[in-house]
Amino acid sequence: MNGTDRCDRREDRTDRDRFGARTDGGRGRVAVVACGGTIASEPGDDGAAPEKSGADLVEAVPTVADHARVTTREVCSRPGFDVRWRDVLATATAARDAVGEGPDDADGAAESEEGGVDGVVVTHGTDTLADTAFALDLLIDLDAPIVVTGAQRRLDEPSSDVPANLALAVRAAADDRFAPGVHVAFDGELHAARDVIKGHSNALSAMTSPGTGPVATFTRAASRLLRTPARGVPVDPLADAIDDDAVVPEVPVIHSGTGVGAGALKRVLDANVGGVIVEGTGLGNVTGALGDALGEAVGSLPVVVAGRPPAGPTEPVYGTPGGAVTLAEHGVTFAEDLPAAKARVALALGLAAGLDRDGIEALFAPA
Repeated sequence: MNGTDRCDRREDRTDRDRFGARTDGGRGRVAVVACGGTIASEPGDDGAAPEKSGADLVEAVPTVADHARVTTREVCSRPGFDVRWRDVLATATAARDAVGEGPDDADGAAESEEGGVDGVVVTHGTDTLADTAFALDLLIDLDAPIVVTGAQRRLDEPSSDVPANLALAVRAAADDRFAPGVHVAFDGELHAARDVIKGHSNALSAMTSPGTGPVATFTRAASRLLRTPARGVPVDPLADAIDDDAVVPEVPVIHSGTGVGAGALKRVLDANVGGVIVEGTGLGNVTGALGDALGEAVGSLPVVVAGRPPAGPTEPVYGTPGGAVTLAEHGVTFAEDLPAAKARVALALGLAAGLDRDGIEALFAPA
C-alpha cells in the first residue's frame, strides 16, 4: 500500500455519528439483493443448498434494523461455486435499480417504488464472492455503497457467522463513506473488491486482502477507516455496454509451473475462446515452451499474464523465452496486481463490452 492510498488520518465514526450525519437524522434505506450461498443455505439429505430468501435472512437477523430500513430483492438462489454470468449481470442491474440509477432512470424518469436506497447489500456464496464483487466494481459506478457479504457457517450451525456478517454489511452500506466502489464485509472488516480474495476454505476470517489489508474495521459501536475507499478500476462502467442477456465469452486460465509445455494453450486455441489468462510464476514468467507458444497466440486473441503469488505486481524483469521481458515484447497484457481469477473476470467482461486493446489494458491498470 502506498502513501496515496492511506487516509490523512485514521477516522473513527460511531453509529451515533453516522445517524447524526444524515440530513433526516435517522436510519438510511438499504436494499438486500439475495443471490444464495451458504448464508442462505439449509441442510438436506443430499447436502446443504441455498433455500432462504433475502426476506428470510433479514427476518432471521433482526439487528439489521438497528442500522437501516431494509428492503429485499431476489436475483438467484445458487451456491457460490455455480454462479453464472447472467446472475452477475442481473445483480448489477438489481443494484442500479435499487439505487435509482438503472438504465430506465438515466433520462430522468421517475424512480421505482423501491428505488433511491442509500446503499445495497449483496448476499452471496463465498466460493466466488470475490469474483462477483470485482465484477460489480467493473460493471457499475453508483453514488451509494455496494457491499457484498456471505457466511462460512449456516444459520443452523454452531457459531454461525450469518448474523454478524449480514448486520455488518447493512451497517457499512448505510455509511456514505463507502460509496466509492464495491466492498466486501466479513468478520468485522471491510475489504476493497479489487483486493479481496477468499484466503481460507472454512475459517470465519476467510476474506483477506494480501498486500493491502482491509479498508475499515468495525467494533460493536464504532468503525475505523484505515484507507480511502475508491473504485478499483479506472474505466467507465461496463454495464452500459453489456445487456443482461449478453453472452460473455469463454476465457480459460492456463497455469505455468515446473515442466509445463504448450499443449494446454494449443488445445485452448482450438476451442475458439475469447481470450486467455496465463497464471505465470513470480513476476509473471512462464516456461520457455509456453512463452514461445504465447508469442504465436498473441496475434489471434487477447492474452493476459497474471502472477501466482497472492500479493505483488507482475513486472517484466527477466529475459529468456519465458521471461516477462520476452512476453512483453510478444505483446501480452500484464494483470498488474490482479490474481488470475480476477484477471479472468476483467477480460471476459471487457470482451463482452466490446473493448479494444487499449480498453482491455486499462482494465488492469491500478485505479
